[in-house]
Amino acid sequence: MSSDVVFLLDVDNTLLDNDHIIADLRLHIADQFGVASSDRFWRIFEALREELGYADYLGALQRYRAEVASSGDAEHRLLSMSSFLIDYPFADRLYPHALAVIAQLGKCGPTVIVSDGDVVFQPRKVQKSGLWSAVDGRVLIYVHKERMLDDITRRFPARRYVMIDDKLRILAAMKSVWNERLVTVFPCQGHYANDPANLTRYPAADVSVERIGDLLALESAPWLAAAGTEKESSR
Repeated sequence: MSSDVVFLLDVDNTLLDNDHIIADLRLHIADQFGVASSDRFWRIFEALREELGYADYLGALQRYRAEVASSGDAEHRLLSMSSFLIDYPFADRLYPHALAVIAQLGKCGPTVIVSDGDVVFQPRKVQKSGLWSAVDGRVLIYVHKERMLDDITRRFPARRYVMIDDKLRILAAMKSVWNERLVTVFPCQGHYANDPANLTRYPAADVSVERIGDLLALESAPWLAAAGTEKESSR
């Protein structure tokens, strides 16, 4: 059945402090392998992200494994790195009030996690953080979600949508397709959101907030009607 409105929520640096997770991983790799090896891993990671279009931590670890010397000690420490990723306490990195925002939005319409990522680590991150259960399993993970709008509308038909994402690039791309059918919401969190180049390169969102928890203070009607009218901001 079609809904009046469906809320689409990004994960990394929107609901979950992914910058903090990466900082923890950097410290762990440097501690286990040394700074030089850590730098090597992150070069592989960035090259793979450029190639795939999303962050693939486990894929980067596989490539790193293929490059390091094949010694028993190296293999053992690589297992430690994979365990760190899989067992990470993601629920501790949810932004304050993230789950409360999902619950409040859920009173107005279905909430759906829409994220980019790999098919192993990203779903686990969503599950272990508590986000999967918060949206009752309505989780979509793509390579490029802004290119999958037809699939989103097929799975969750609605008269209008609200997309909440820390990347203005994503919001602008989706807005260019859905136009007034979409309300874009921009929480200014994380390194992408605070990159001055991104702030000037892409148009402003319909609604901007400093933190995801600030959405709790906004009544639903004004910001649902924000698309194509006066921009509303709590910044």
